[in-house]
Amino acid sequence: MKKKVVVSLGHQALGYTTLEQRDAVQITSRALADLVEAGYQLTITHSNGPQVSMIHKAMTELRRVYIDYTPAPMCVCSAMSQGYVGYDIQNSLRAELLGRGISKTVSTILTMVTVDPYDEAFYEPTKIIGRYMSKDDAEIEIKKGNYVVEEPGKGFRRVVAAPQPIDIVEIEAIRALADAGQVVIACGGGGIPVIEQNHALKGASAVIEKDAIAGKLAADLKADQLMILTSVPCVYKNFGTNLQEELRSLTIAEAIGHIKGHQFGDGNMLPKIEAAIAYLNVCPQGSVLITSLANVKDALKGKAGTVILP
Repeated sequence: MKKKVVVSLGHQALGYTTLEQRDAVQITSRALADLVEAGYQLTITHSNGPQVSMIHKAMTELRRVYIDYTPAPMCVCSAMSQGYVGYDIQNSLRAELLGRGISKTVSTILTMVTVDPYDEAFYEPTKIIGRYMSKDDAEIEIKKGNYVVEEPGKGFRRVVAAPQPIDIVEIEAIRALADAGQVVIACGGGGIPVIEQNHALKGASAVIEKDAIAGKLAADLKADQLMILTSVPCVYKNFGTNLQEELRSLTIAEAIGHIKGHQFGDGNMLPKIEAAIAYLNVCPQGSVLITSLANVKDALKGKAGTVILP
């Protein structure tokens, strides 16, 4: 039996512009192909912060230039970024696998994720997106009911909520393809946030934390491992200080202790540790590996990375 792994790709695996992404996914695809060759059954999810922000800016500017166009809501921008990033990964990974003599289908599933309309995140948005605006433009956004934040000396930017994921709508399709031996790319950028209204799903003005959905996806698929590929080779204690120390292995209890000690940054490592705990609470037979893309091979041999166990 192949080892079922959910791989979560960070910004570094994709780049920040269209050209950067084209080049970055080729490097990323080589690392992913190494995992396939090593006998792993992959389900891949990825970040989309720079991509969805770029799309949101473009659609907003299009509306400013051509008055007949309407600006795209965040849910639509999220859907666009899923398709765009998924296309690049699946195309590059397919070519890399074929170049190694491996014939395996790589599929991207446009994925919706339900959220609670009463999630507290909607009352305290934290995710900054889009272009810098003037004060007048910011006031227009406020009148629409949107949130904005000022960055001194730069201008105003829109802020959206980051609610917790509830259900992955297409989970059965993802599971069916994964069980059929395909490489699946799903829940990109945290998934398209939607709110259930009777039998309909309405797009929400929000983004879902990609690490949260990675943990949810791994738990729902009963994966053997959650592999989070980020910008650092392992998890650190006292990160960025003279007392920086590698944490090569952690239990859930130890991780919770470090969280209480404020050892993990809110916008970087903390969501990854929380995703690891959420997954392991559902799949206590599993494990979590946190490392960088460049250190995957060494991490699989126990020479790099951080392993988290129940």
